[in-house]
Amino acid sequence: MILMFGDVHSDFSHVLPMVQAEQPAAIIFLGDLQAQHPLEQEFVEVMRLTEVYFIHGNHDTDSKTDYDNLFESALADKNLHGRVVEIDGLRVAGLGGIFRESIWYPQASAEIEPLYPDYKTYIQKTMDVGQGMAPPLVGDALLHKSTIFWDDWMRLFGQQADILVTHEAPSCHPNGFKGIDVLAQSMRVKFAFHGHHHDRLNYAAYEESLGFSAHGVGLRGVSDMYGGMVSIGRLE
Repeated sequence: MILMFGDVHSDFSHVLPMVQAEQPAAIIFLGDLQAQHPLEQEFVEVMRLTEVYFIHGNHDTDSKTDYDNLFESALADKNLHGRVVEIDGLRVAGLGGIFRESIWYPQASAEIEPLYPDYKTYIQKTMDVGQGMAPPLVGDALLHKSTIFWDDWMRLFGQQADILVTHEAPSCHPNGFKGIDVLAQSMRVKFAFHGHHHDRLNYAAYEESLGFSAHGVGLRGVSDMYGGMVSIGRLE
């Protein structure tokens, strides 16, 4: 069994009790972890009981500390962003971060042209840095580490997976994106999970038209890998 954890925003107090009670094979965080310590320190006890995976959210680049405690942690290789990983016998794909209008915003259509196709192009065209040099991770250079670029999306497009986990929502959410629909459909996923909006809306009416079962997981909420609610979110 895999458990999906909604945005935690620095509060991990429910994670160990939930893992002890449910005994999952793995847990996946759907972004906005905002760990206050390197991730392996947050999960010392949890990692003795289960595997830990995650995708990043937009708030995971609010500060260099947020970024470092996730992306530079000893669990950085557990980030599912941009790849497909076999977890408990299932192929799970991940797309962390959010769409931003200044980069690429496929809300109404996945065919919207990106202003910048990838992070490297964005840096080269907007920042005064030498050829092949990386800018310091401050300001927009840090912010856009949690932006979904067209290149991130294309790395997954057409691969095969059973589950897609994203921070952004598909179009069945009032603030969702057609770009997530098209990605999930191209991968022929059966289930898609998202965080970000801190809610858990009922998407059952959209399942036939989408071609997959979509589920939001609320603020510090927990779902199983079929979309069943294990623990209600704080704002639901």
